[in-house]
Amino acid sequence: MSERLQPGDVAPAFTLPDADGNPVSLSDHKGRKVIVYFYPAALTPGCTKQACDFTDNLELLAGAGYDVIGISPDKPEKLAKFREKESLKITLLADPDKTVTEAYAAYGEKKNYGKTYMGVIRSTIVVDEDGKVDRALYNVRATGHVAKIIKDLGI
Repeated sequence: MSERLQPGDVAPAFTLPDADGNPVSLSDHKGRKVIVYFYPAALTPGCTKQACDFTDNLELLAGAGYDVIGISPDKPEKLAKFREKESLKITLLADPDKTVTEAYAAYGEKKNYGKTYMGVIRSTIVVDEDGKVDRALYNVRATGHVAKIIKDLGI
């Protein structure tokens, strides 16, 4: 398990397929700020709420110079269904082997109803124009999280 990222760390580079199977790299966004968020599964209630919140605020975030990338262990086909069903405008990337999720320390031990298991830790990493971590937020809530980020970033 990777150490949690800290502000000032270099954000781990990645290239993953998007919902259409096209490769997307963090380096494609050099010169822009990027909100990279990790979520457990497409088409689930909490993850849908979070993705819709990001989509609803995308214009505001883009206007402030932020791109938004959501990463989950889902395959591109499921991400495409998620995007169509919910009319999502954010970039969704597939990380089925969880290498990027682990590199960002967004995979680890979770507890639910008294059971402990390994899974995706809902996390948001804000990366600056130079590819460095500006903020690293772990164990975030799906609901209200986007509004909190906007407030914290002063947008």
